[in-house]
Amino acid sequence: MMSPQYSQITGWGKYAPPKVLTNYDLEKMVDTSHDWIVQRTGIEQRHIAGEGETTATMAVAAAQKALAVAGLEPADLDLIVVGTSTPDYFMPAVSSLIQARLGANCPAFTISTGCTAFVYGLVTAHQYIASGAYRHVLVIGAELVSRFIDWTDRNTCVLFGDGAGAVVLSASDEPGGILAFDLGSNGENGMVLAVEGGGSANPFSQEVLDNKQIYIQMNGREVFKFATRILPQSTQTLVEKAGMSVDDIDLLIPHQANVRIIEMAVRRLEIDPQKVYVNLHKYGNTSAASIPLALVEALEEGRIKKNDRLAMVSFGAGLTWASALLQWNGPTPNGNGRVR
Repeated sequence: MMSPQYSQITGWGKYAPPKVLTNYDLEKMVDTSHDWIVQRTGIEQRHIAGEGETTATMAVAAAQKALAVAGLEPADLDLIVVGTSTPDYFMPAVSSLIQARLGANCPAFTISTGCTAFVYGLVTAHQYIASGAYRHVLVIGAELVSRFIDWTDRNTCVLFGDGAGAVVLSASDEPGGILAFDLGSNGENGMVLAVEGGGSANPFSQEVLDNKQIYIQMNGREVFKFATRILPQSTQTLVEKAGMSVDDIDLLIPHQANVRIIEMAVRRLEIDPQKVYVNLHKYGNTSAASIPLALVEALEEGRIKKNDRLAMVSFGAGLTWASALLQWNGPTPNGNGRVR
């Protein structure tokens, strides 16, 4: 057993399907409009998986890019953690499919906590590294939500998109990495965002199909109330655990669900909006892929530099929340460190 280690993100990658569905496309499919969607959500378009694409194929594409940035081969991985609520199958676990397609020889498991699953996975990976058990852990957030959407329901079909993001978390002797985290669950209200059919409580049947219970059902009002409360609350808890204040955050990366939720949280936290990263307009809500997609794009745009403190704050089905405060001590694309 090795001595406890710090962890750092050494590689990152993202994948978005080539097919783009704009709000103007949706106008032709359902009773909605571009202006209505933008005003209420901030979303302008979303990526939709094509024929032959699955959660596993998208995850592998993002993972291969992350490994390349880290300068690692699949054989170097000690663990793969996948966050998703839209696996290829109930069994086998999509994490095992990804492990095999990558050609890795390591354990793999899936976390299913909705939109929070990537941050749950990141925190879990950090524990394995901090304990000295593992040195390199691949963490993936991937979702193919479009196949669980009722495209006649304008309350949900305008919100979601498909995609994947991945990071390699590696052991480091340099202080930094994950400084604090905040995880939580309020299962009493879990059914306000759910796919009610197909599981053991309500097995797949003709009735389930006729009632459209194979699709995402959402009480938007209740989800909005939860999100606008928990996003600032978890952020505040996070910085307090680290002995810091909101002012010490250099970049806040919130779950990209709805721009009004983000704007309300920004006001309640009294944080400079310039410190908040938003790419919701391009992808919609990609659930567990949301934060890694935003993290990768922030890196690509030069928004992150050495020693910056990043707060990744998510909320989602369950109802769950997961936040992590990370001091960036890994490489960056703009020359801060080495990217291969």
